Amino acid sequence: MTFTAIFAILLLIIIWLIFDFQLGRKRHLSILEKNESAILYGDFDIFPHGKELFADYFQELKKAKKHIHVLFYILKDDEISHKFLHILEEKAREGVEVRLILDRLGSFKVTKKAIKSLREAGGQFAFSNQIKFPFLFYSIQVRNHRKISIIDGVIGYLGGFNIGKEYIDLDQKLSPWRDYHLKITGESVPFLQHTFLNEWKEYAEVDVNSSLYFPEQQLKGTVPHQFLATEGAFLEDSFIRLIQMAKESIIIGTPYFIPSKIIFDNLISAANRGVIVNIIVPYTADHILVQEASFRYLRKLLKVGANIYQFKNGFYHAKTLTIDNQICDIGTANFDKRSLFLNKEINCYIYNSEFTERLMGIIHKDMLESEPLTLKDLTKRNFFRSVKERIAEVVSFFL
Repeated sequence: MTFTAIFAILLLIIIWLIFDFQLGRKRHLSILEKNESAILYGDFDIFPHGKELFADYFQELKKAKKHIHVLFYILKDDEISHKFLHILEEKAREGVEVRLILDRLGSFKVTKKAIKSLREAGGQFAFSNQIKFPFLFYSIQVRNHRKISIIDGVIGYLGGFNIGKEYIDLDQKLSPWRDYHLKITGESVPFLQHTFLNEWKEYAEVDVNSSLYFPEQQLKGTVPHQFLATEGAFLEDSFIRLIQMAKESIIIGTPYFIPSKIIFDNLISAANRGVIVNIIVPYTADHILVQEASFRYLRKLLKVGANIYQFKNGFYHAKTLTIDNQICDIGTANFDKRSLFLNKEINCYIYNSEFTERLMGIIHKDMLESEPLTLKDLTKRNFFRSVKERIAEVVSFFL
């Protein structure tokens, strides 16, 4: 085959990928509707450590009496994953309705045998976001990154943890794993239930009688908050609104800092008007090129006085945004273009200074276990880093 023929084939593939992605996204955006709750009241626990989270979570699963609805991005094929599935199987055998949704690519390690075992026990299962025609490349990129659980319609969980050994500090490279996950009670749990049942209708293609999955009386709770469930739209506007509200401080915690241009411009403007901007990112990356993609943004932020902290006590996977120590956001969305423009995400905005202070205690601890990144660090001559930065800039939308 001649060079010309090879070049022509590659060119056709690139053209197909571009059209596939653009047309797929256009169709996707045409059917989206904003899915945002009113301001509701509930109560929260927050878990920054996986071992404590899963001890509590598994205990609540075991106490379920009526129904368990779970959606995760990643479920592995390891000991803690097997324990989780065993709990679901046992509850299904007891007569509890069990429904489990997993992202098709994120949970690719889940075996057919495990799915069959859950179904034979009486549990129900569906994969979300399967790769499908006509837009193959686009459907590969759009992942269901949500992690939500609803137990008996009265307890909800939401946050950054998936299920696998790394999340309970059993992966040497990424241990200890630092993340933020919420346990929620109160009048907003039905929103999580509605969100799950809509997902179930889409992916299992079953429209269940939703009236059966909500308690007759839902306790109100004390902390005002709001949910925003997104899938490639609306999250950018939400982040911009919060950043523009800031008068004193902004803290961003994220494993991947690859913001959109308008969000980044608003962060620069905030720093220039005197807002203290602090950003926590991992010192050690878990994916190729994600650090290099962030460097061009971090460099500019350092020049306008922002503070960048690289977390060194393990891997930092938390997703949070706090404004003036009064408002905080904890959810599933990273501060990157994939979460902004591709993935299904769900975030919780908490409008309460007492809870935000509680979160700030966790964040300050994380800052103490971080190393400040300096402009000097990012301006040293490094040929390989420069090459990787160039490559990362081109593909940053998909990292």
